[in-house]
Amino acid sequence: MNTKFTLLLILASLLSVTAQEIGIVKGKVIDKQTREALPFVNVFIEGTTKGSTTDESGEFLIKNVSLGYVKVSASFVGYQTVTTSDYLVTKEKSPYILIELNEATSQLDEVVVKSLFKRTAESPVSLQSLGVEEIEKNPGGNRDLLKVIQSLPGVASNPGFRNDIIIRGGATSENKFYVDGIEVPVINHFQTQGASGGPVGIINTDLIRSVDFYSSAFPSNRGNTLSSVIEFTQKVGNQKEFEGRGTVGTSDAGITLQGPLSENTSVMFSARHSYLKFLFQLIKLPFLPTYTDFQLNVKSKLSDKDELAIFGLAAIDDFELNLDINDGVTDEDDFKRNRFIIGTVPVQTQWNYTVGTSYKHYGENSTQLYVLSRNEWKNKAIKYFNNTNNPADLLFDYNSKEIENKFRFENDMRFENGLSVNFGFGLQQSTYQNSTFQRFANVNGPQVFDFDSEFSMFSYALFGQASKKIFSNKLELSVGLRMDANNYNSNMGNPFNQFSPRLSMSYKLSDKWYANANIAKYYQLPAYTVLGFRDNNNILVNKPNVKYISSQHTVGGLEFRPEASSKITFEGFYKKYDNYPFSIKDQISLANLGADFGIIGNEAVISNNEGRAYGFELLAQKKSYDGIYGILAYTFVRSEFKDANGRFVPSTWDNRHLLTFTGGKKLKRNWEIGAKFRLVGGRPYTPYNLDESSLIANYDLNNRGIDDFSRLNTERFDTFTQLDIRVDKTWYLKSLSLNFYVDVQNVFASVTQQRPILLVQQDANGNNLIDPTDNTRYLLEQLDNSDGNAIPRIGLIVDF
Repeated sequence: MNTKFTLLLILASLLSVTAQEIGIVKGKVIDKQTREALPFVNVFIEGTTKGSTTDESGEFLIKNVSLGYVKVSASFVGYQTVTTSDYLVTKEKSPYILIELNEATSQLDEVVVKSLFKRTAESPVSLQSLGVEEIEKNPGGNRDLLKVIQSLPGVASNPGFRNDIIIRGGATSENKFYVDGIEVPVINHFQTQGASGGPVGIINTDLIRSVDFYSSAFPSNRGNTLSSVIEFTQKVGNQKEFEGRGTVGTSDAGITLQGPLSENTSVMFSARHSYLKFLFQLIKLPFLPTYTDFQLNVKSKLSDKDELAIFGLAAIDDFELNLDINDGVTDEDDFKRNRFIIGTVPVQTQWNYTVGTSYKHYGENSTQLYVLSRNEWKNKAIKYFNNTNNPADLLFDYNSKEIENKFRFENDMRFENGLSVNFGFGLQQSTYQNSTFQRFANVNGPQVFDFDSEFSMFSYALFGQASKKIFSNKLELSVGLRMDANNYNSNMGNPFNQFSPRLSMSYKLSDKWYANANIAKYYQLPAYTVLGFRDNNNILVNKPNVKYISSQHTVGGLEFRPEASSKITFEGFYKKYDNYPFSIKDQISLANLGADFGIIGNEAVISNNEGRAYGFELLAQKKSYDGIYGILAYTFVRSEFKDANGRFVPSTWDNRHLLTFTGGKKLKRNWEIGAKFRLVGGRPYTPYNLDESSLIANYDLNNRGIDDFSRLNTERFDTFTQLDIRVDKTWYLKSLSLNFYVDVQNVFASVTQQRPILLVQQDANGNNLIDPTDNTRYLLEQLDNSDGNAIPRIGLIVDF
């Protein structure tokens, strides 16, 4: 079988070499503001001498283009030069590229050094961009957008399979995600409620054109975030003919279809379904997940001045326990580990959707944007003692729903003197429902939560930002203001309590050197789980005192761009947190939570905790230009929040050292190889309170150890390293193209440390052992929870 497969690969490779591997690129160049066609524009394939000139209708055609991903550049007198993101060219696919040129405000604008990197006046620091090729071919990324982001500076990741996005020492709840300007609150399958992490991303890479990642310097039209804004831009569907892409990987399979609905309207639709349940049953894992997701992208040109877009994203997640997991297991540690997982993990189901539409109108010197969206998230989890399904053994029964209806208006204005202004407002109506029954134990002994909650809330935001170049275009300034408010309580109802100013500066030291800085204050609403928590008397106990969380950012650095395809940056940053929710029952800041599955914030809190995160970043990046690409990033970060005694102690996200290298090389005959190396400093963790954990009354409720928060984050894991390697081979056949890849994660099987498992000792018959000196306590043991395996993944992508 292996011999036949190898011969098939060799034959297909030879066939692809003998074929003439050239294609065609078509498109149109227009003025970005007036939407008028631009004739006689020079258009060429980036990195080559192949090009053409637009005709009187602004159309262009470039022949003899090498197959694969290409970028297209356009230059014209009186306009700023533009280079597009990546477009895939195959023998049958001739991409149609719409290039929008900005009119230059001065002669200096016309001769700006061409760069493949995005740069804005609002965010001269802390902004990184990735194109579709960098996303799809990312080693170890498994075509998951959130794993790809882990290559960027300032981004820490928990070793393992979770998609936790930890930015510059901030918690996983401090990030906001947008797709074509529409906010997407649920970004992961099986997402942790009250945070943003999960095992698998929902967004399908096949529909994404590029990703913009802001780790600070957020534009004023993006609010309710403390650590990052991540913007996904979708592709425009083929407006000429229908085409498709099929994908098969080790965890799921999917189909993406696109084509014209009318002369000026295109549609893209994708569906993916996992088969992890069957795979996990086969290799005898204790949990059996199943997920399905759908994505819709409709773009319509209503007229030369009006555009309409429709977006949809939905996911269905189901999680079961493999109760027969230990049948036939002979390894004692595996048996105990399976027993622990089966005894602690609840059965969970989730579903969510986000739908939205945006309408854009281009005026003479302004652009108006209207965005309307709705999202809903249903989360359900249940757990019985010993998984009996007996009502008397119920430990946890949780049902919640989050619903948001949003509207945002923006007006972009551009003046002849180079001043650009963006202003607008946002409205939001939210509904939250929660039914919780929970029996648990902490250092205060057994406790019970039993309540039903529902509330609605109205929020609004006002924002504005102005940007201009002065001093012969050497200094670029951007000033922004934002205010948020809601009717939850009187403190948050006063918009001046959430007054959010921001100032960005960029000074051009020379043609290749820039000095950049930003200072701003941001606000974020606490999670709905916090706002909707009720005590057993059905009182919203957090309502009188809870506040918006605030974070003040100060960032400064230098940027060097030796050529169009490369840059080197150095940035220092300081973040100061105020009003973070502080748990009354556990006496810790909620900023320390979010590294595991479950629910965060469903408890009584006080909005009085303080924190800080600071450090520096060094980035060297080369965009794919001549077959070589790479990102080298180092971050030193300290993250600290106050404990119950008011002392700053390391937070859960205090990784200290983060080093990543991601690179690749395009080889002959359409082979490509890439590698990603990660070094993640060991993060702190809290040890168990063994005395309280051993009490039978406590352990039977939790089935795990009780944390000793008086020793908050006093232990630390070892530094973790991981090397991922990916090899791609593409065949361009007459009517389709095939991309086969092998992606090996953790090549050297580096050991991932997790907190030890604390579990009850059992006799040969599976009976729990009781302490012979104290019949109120179990005999406990700690089991090593480290793991280190190389994970090979294979996949096939078929474009037809």
